[in-house]
Amino acid sequence: MTERKSPTWAWLDRIPAHLARYADAGLWDERTIAQQAIALAQADPGFVALYEGDVQVTREQAVGDAQALSAALFARGLRPGDVLAFQVPNWREAMVINLAAAMSGLVINPIVPIYRDHEVSLMLADCKAKAVFVAASFRKFDYAAMARRLAPQLPDLDHVFTVRGEGADDYAALIAEGRDLPFAQPTVDPLGVKMVLYTSGTTGRPKGVLHSHVSIARIVRESGAHWGLAAGEATLMPSPVTHVSGYANGLEAPFLCGTRTVLMESWDAQAALALIDRHQAVGTVAATPFLVELASAARHSGNRLPSFRFFACGGAAVPADLIPAANAAFEHCRAFRVFGASEVPLVTFGWPHDEQRAATTDGKVVDYDVRIVDADDRDLPDGAEGEILARGPGMMLGYADADQTREAITPDGFFRTGDLGVRSAEGALTVTGRKKDLIIRGGENISAKEIEDVLHAHPAVRESAVVAMPHDRLGEGVCAYIIAAGPAPASADLAAHVQASGLAKQKIPERFEFRDDFPRTASGKVRKDMLRAEIKTLLAAT
Repeated sequence: MTERKSPTWAWLDRIPAHLARYADAGLWDERTIAQQAIALAQADPGFVALYEGDVQVTREQAVGDAQALSAALFARGLRPGDVLAFQVPNWREAMVINLAAAMSGLVINPIVPIYRDHEVSLMLADCKAKAVFVAASFRKFDYAAMARRLAPQLPDLDHVFTVRGEGADDYAALIAEGRDLPFAQPTVDPLGVKMVLYTSGTTGRPKGVLHSHVSIARIVRESGAHWGLAAGEATLMPSPVTHVSGYANGLEAPFLCGTRTVLMESWDAQAALALIDRHQAVGTVAATPFLVELASAARHSGNRLPSFRFFACGGAAVPADLIPAANAAFEHCRAFRVFGASEVPLVTFGWPHDEQRAATTDGKVVDYDVRIVDADDRDLPDGAEGEILARGPGMMLGYADADQTREAITPDGFFRTGDLGVRSAEGALTVTGRKKDLIIRGGENISAKEIEDVLHAHPAVRESAVVAMPHDRLGEGVCAYIIAAGPAPASADLAAHVQASGLAKQKIPERFEFRDDFPRTASGKVRKDMLRAEIKTLLAAT
């Protein structure tokens, strides 16, 4: 057992200055999700909170399994404040792991399954995770073997647990073990750190976004009310439950809004049609490509999904004609764009009842204050483009790193999103570009610098510049511009080099462009805006 150390975020105030106004105003429901789950289970134990395929999980089962898992984890040495990571797909076990963490006062660290050795090791090391749950195997990848490879490099990691594996350290064995153990549930501060969720930064170093129990709950409840979501209704969840949208709307909403979650392990539009009909699902929060494919499947099948009422989409560019075209495929469903980030989940909640605004803007600002500012942080009038700053009761506590937090939050408590946009007099926000050097591929943030650092380690690369390029399905893809150190290397060799580095598959550039030099500013900085424009033109011409 390793020595217990102070968390990376020990510097953080219980109520950070930028959130004090919301605490003073009493805007938070100061209960943990565990407290709310227990209350709901007592009121209606047989209510089905989650469906995964043919398996149903009732409130009573979820709470009972979470209590057993809490007891087993306590017996293994985990204590309040320790970090418990999990890297599993959209499986029902994720709901129980999350509940157990809240019951035990552990800090949960969701890790998206697409990440591999490089990213996972950085995240587990940064948050000093004491234990991690990984899928034994998923999509022909051995997550357990990866975790065992990484463990010797992670001095704080005491336990690697598997899900749907074998042995005493498997999830099922822990549940069985915990049923025979006593567990005294500790008092958990709902304003304390509940979750650390890593997001790509422009520097290539992942940023640990910290949320409390009350911040996530605020966003889930307010957005659900805006969309007309009622207790007892079912929602479809194809987004990863290790991503902020899937986590909040898939794992947390059943105990915050009294809803049911229908999990999809992987996206398939035909399967989604069947699940929506079977469970009479009323809506979803998912990536834009899913909306396109669901509408197409509905048109081709003649199934207009009469139970479905809303589809909140974002994470990729949404053409103005996409929303009306999708709406036409459904009986009652209204699709709309939303905008947010892990740091400020859902700054906008969309326009469910205004198709024109739903199609042409990124949503209505609700429960947040938004400023549009110039390069000197001066406020701009409605209709003028500038950086989007946002603050609200659902925003993060801060980053795990104090310096990153100071850079990201203004003295008056606004988060610098790094996105450019305009605001209308009606409160509609439209994102027009990006100030940050990030690529958003299918809703996942990808750091350009992280890929450039790997490419620069290749002996045939003198300089690289990685930029976003248009992608028909995912919104953006990865394009690498290369200045070779000699004869130009083969694109396949460079792709293999990136893959061998341990970066996730989606970070491998899909296209390489070789140049003698890059366009630059007077100070020598690469003009990535010109490279993005160039690759857009090249792709449009093919």
